[in-house]
Amino acid sequence: MPWLEDQLRALVDQECTAEWEVLVVDNGSTDESATVGRGWADRSVVVRWMDASGIRGPGAARNAGVRAAEGDLLAFCDADDIVQPGWLSAVASALGEADVAAGVFDFWSLNGRPASTPRPAATRQLGFLPAGLGANLGVRRHAFEEVGGFAEELSIGEDIDLCWRLQLRGFRFGVASDAVVAKREHPGFTRAFRHGTAYGLSGPVLYRRHRADGARPDLRGAARSWLWLIARAPLLLRRTDLRDQWAHAAGLRTGRLRGSLRERVFFP
Repeated sequence: MPWLEDQLRALVDQECTAEWEVLVVDNGSTDESATVGRGWADRSVVVRWMDASGIRGPGAARNAGVRAAEGDLLAFCDADDIVQPGWLSAVASALGEADVAAGVFDFWSLNGRPASTPRPAATRQLGFLPAGLGANLGVRRHAFEEVGGFAEELSIGEDIDLCWRLQLRGFRFGVASDAVVAKREHPGFTRAFRHGTAYGLSGPVLYRRHRADGARPDLRGAARSWLWLIARAPLLLRRTDLRDQWAHAAGLRTGRLRGSLRERVFFP
């Protein structure tokens, strides 16, 4: 997997004054990821590869990595992105003031877009508490373990759920504004629709789990999104630049409807 090569190279090149290690957690990959991970572990003293295919899912994989890790500060990233120079130190610095810290994302350098300001992942979700994404997240081990880590039954949205449970338990949330990860998007109408649908499905699940805590559906936002989809649909034949964005938004709303039926809630 060439993307994993790029990410591991960026991780190994990190400079940090504290001792640190990189755990490559394989959760049942079917490509060359295991070979790549083991190869890096053989030639780098900071890289360890481990098989965590017993229970599938991002939450289970990350929890397995935490159990194997030796440090008190935990930093999470994904295999297909690229952490930027100074990322690890910035996450560690943010955790000096917080128990969970969300980094920021560069959405342009890997996707052929003009450069812009990195976008924070620490946004309010469902009209509730702020949350970060597992692709760029730091957590203190004692806080992580006190709330039981990631919810392994969630296939997506487990990172938002973790951030919320930590804050509800009284742990401090912060933003690691200098911890930048270049986020890789995967173009194509069908792929964008499926990706949006997966994220959409997580909304009703999170709402059902946390509505008693104060999570709320954004009905006005949903109405605006549906109106935008309807208004832009006639442009798709001649606006190729709009297709992936439209497909992702349509997938997200489709996922919200399917998830609402599945979870027996109203979260459009």
